Amino acid sequence: MTFQKSNDFNEIVRQRRSIKMYDPEVKISKEEMTEILELATKAPSSVNMQPWRFLVIESPEAKAALLPLARFNQNQVNTSAAVIAVFGDMKNFESFEDIYGKAVEEGHMPQDVKENIFKSFSGYFETISEQEMKDVVLIDGGLVSMQLMLAARAYGYDTNPIGGYEKDKIAEAFGMDKDRYVPVMLISIGKAADAGHQSVRLSVEKVAQWK
Repeated sequence: MTFQKSNDFNEIVRQRRSIKMYDPEVKISKEEMTEILELATKAPSSVNMQPWRFLVIESPEAKAALLPLARFNQNQVNTSAAVIAVFGDMKNFESFEDIYGKAVEEGHMPQDVKENIFKSFSGYFETISEQEMKDVVLIDGGLVSMQLMLAARAYGYDTNPIGGYEKDKIAEAFGMDKDRYVPVMLISIGKAADAGHQSVRLSVEKVAQWK
């Protein structure tokens, strides 16, 4: 089943809702999910290291493994097309060559610029504390997560960010290294079974100031 896509950014932002119940009959193909994730990965990240890693939980077996870890979100797990677990890779600098080597190959930067960037940041990534790196990947993971939800809405799907789950167990439950992969959030995705709830936002005057 394909839903109408939108390029209207105003409509995408204003029509996004946090959805708790989905139409369980609606599935998302791997091809379409890949397109949504590809759009999400256009988000910015520190030193362009793109530390986000996605686990698309969609099979009955995977959802059954997730259910006890997301006790307060059973409906979302059961009815959504998928739940995407967003992680931050603590060893993201290992992807430097993949990213910057390709940038040189595609003509986005000269080789000497790439080498200078490596010299500038290799020491930083070797000495950064675990907590500092965790802070970095959580920020970058938040950026990509919001972009993922907007991309999903552009494709006609609905989402909800989930923070209430067993963060200390989720990586190992799916065979991932818990010391390397930091959980950012879960994002349920599918087609809403209802319109969701309207919500009130604080005014710009309340949350912003000019100096």
